[in-house]
Amino acid sequence: MHRAFWMILLWIAMALPAAALPPTDKFFDPVSKQWVRYRISPEAAGAIAREKYKRQTIYYRSHEAPGTVIIDTDDRYLYYILGNNRAVRYGIGVGREGFEWSGVEKISRKKKWPSWTPPPEMIQRQPDLPRFMPGGPKNPLGARALYIGSTLYRIHGTNEDWSIGRAVSSGCIRMLNDDVINLYNRVDIGAKVIVK
Repeated sequence: MHRAFWMILLWIAMALPAAALPPTDKFFDPVSKQWVRYRISPEAAGAIAREKYKRQTIYYRSHEAPGTVIIDTDDRYLYYILGNNRAVRYGIGVGREGFEWSGVEKISRKKKWPSWTPPPEMIQRQPDLPRFMPGGPKNPLGARALYIGSTLYRIHGTNEDWSIGRAVSSGCIRMLNDDVINLYNRVDIGAKVIVK
């Protein structure tokens, strides 16, 4: 009897159209009697990102020399190679759709509390952006910036910790400010950067 009951429920669930099944990213609000999408505050999203993408030293198999930076844009991690199959793993935010890129470059410059001058292409897309922002806690480049070759891209800090693990930038690699300071202190100018 018990098995037959579950078989009937399974048959009903399979027979229902997908629209009749409860959505996975929503909950039913009994007041409005509607399905409502989950919304969490940026602070709560930031706390989740900080826990999920916590910096740690891990086993990481690589033939790259110690000091190399490997950026895995699909998995949202940056690896700083230590050698002996060890690396420091950092959570990152990456370029949104249409701003993805890959390649091999080198760290060309390092800057503490960098100023920010949005490139003309970015201002064209977002005319309300400031034309210049001095370095400091409110600057979108955060506490440190590592410039990647002669590209417009940087590995930099962010105050928007909720963006770690997401594809939201214009191609730059975002890190928590604590993490970018840690990486800044490890990486040398001229270090190889592999973005995949």
